[in-house]
Amino acid sequence: MTSNAQTSLVLTGATGAIGQALVRQYAKPGVHLYLQGRNQPLLAKLQLEAEQAGASVTLVVLDLTDQSALAMWLAQLQGLPVDLLILNHGININHGSDNQGESWVEAEQLLQLNVMASMAIVHAVLPQMRQRRRGQIALMSSLAAWYGLPVTPTYSASKAALKAYGEGLRGWLAPEGVQVNVVLPGYVDSPMSRAMPGPKPFLWTPERAAAHIQKRLAANQGRISFPFPLNLGCWLLAVIHPAISQRILSWLNYHG
Repeated sequence: MTSNAQTSLVLTGATGAIGQALVRQYAKPGVHLYLQGRNQPLLAKLQLEAEQAGASVTLVVLDLTDQSALAMWLAQLQGLPVDLLILNHGININHGSDNQGESWVEAEQLLQLNVMASMAIVHAVLPQMRQRRRGQIALMSSLAAWYGLPVTPTYSASKAALKAYGEGLRGWLAPEGVQVNVVLPGYVDSPMSRAMPGPKPFLWTPERAAAHIQKRLAANQGRISFPFPLNLGCWLLAVIHPAISQRILSWLNYHG
């Protein structure tokens, strides 16, 4: 959090690898953590850890794809003075081991969770942030937002949407004192990352990623992308000729 005045943090996807590491980074006396996730036993474990570190905790056991349950939580968020919102939830899908292609049902669910739920939560907290003229929103995108990976096209599309959305919000809200940051991680060791096909260069631990994210959010860095070598490579894929980009990805075994 960027200042001592920030004491209320809402973290979605708290039970994910990066989410758990972020809980441990931010848990300290004077901070109230609102931790969302679906795994209640793991959330309870995180609550105990955070409270032992001095933080107070409210658990939000919620499936963000459950529209009625999400709507009820959004109504609660509208009355909550959120200082820092980190949208860390998300899922990934791919073409499958036999390259049969993505399931439309799964693709629709992914877009609903990764994109629409994120935007809905932003819309819920934004009015009170604008009224108070302070607050910070971090959207968890991915280096896959730079150039769509053939092995995960729908996931790449969802992360590109979050990148563009966050960048647009940042330009709009900066004059009002509301900070918006887009986080673009590379490969971070997690079950989701391990399930993704293809090589995973420059793999970071969740702890390293969380510490980096916290530091850059405190500095209000607009685009938090890491690690540098992979970030540069993904950016280059977006600016060079598409035929060359596709050939490079095929050489690297990202062809689907």
